[in-house]
Amino acid sequence: MGRTATFDRQATVERARDLFWAQGYDATAVPDLERATGLKRSSLYHAFGSKKGLFDEAVQSYLNDRVRPLLAQMKDADAAPDTLARYFKKVRGGVLTEKVHPGCLLIAAANTPIGADPVVADVITGYYDELLEAFTAGVRAASSKLSEEQARARAQALVALNVSALALARTSPSLAVANLDAALSLCEQLED
Repeated sequence: MGRTATFDRQATVERARDLFWAQGYDATAVPDLERATGLKRSSLYHAFGSKKGLFDEAVQSYLNDRVRPLLAQMKDADAAPDTLARYFKKVRGGVLTEKVHPGCLLIAAANTPIGADPVVADVITGYYDELLEAFTAGVRAASSKLSEEQARARAQALVALNVSALALARTSPSLAVANLDAALSLCEQLED
């Protein structure tokens, strides 16, 4: 019979998530994960199967703890008209102040070899779909005059600006902010 885990799995996943987010999957070695989590290699492999297994859980933690709470506000049936604009202001603030892990864990992963992994690629596609669904709801909350097709087209443009801003956040915060400002301008034009 195997040993019972004597560590806080959620805290371990969060520490690993922060490390993957700061350094990227490929640049994060198992000894880095050992230092960050306080667990030995054997414990990490026993609990998560592999570095990739830990990364997969870290990605789910990122989505559940950081992304989905923001998107849920837009999908709420009683979402305020400025909910989408508030999202972009929050992301803009993060780009300007976050030094440890700016941008997005998933967008960063998409542009590295781990992004080609079928499981990771599916999660990234699902992330895009979640953004599009939430932004479409946010556009509808801001402007009831638009048809469903018009709302979706505007949401697609906003998703593109968001994704490009998150991709640029690490290397060029000023360009990321410019894209977020363009998204905010589009949000202002939506208001009924």
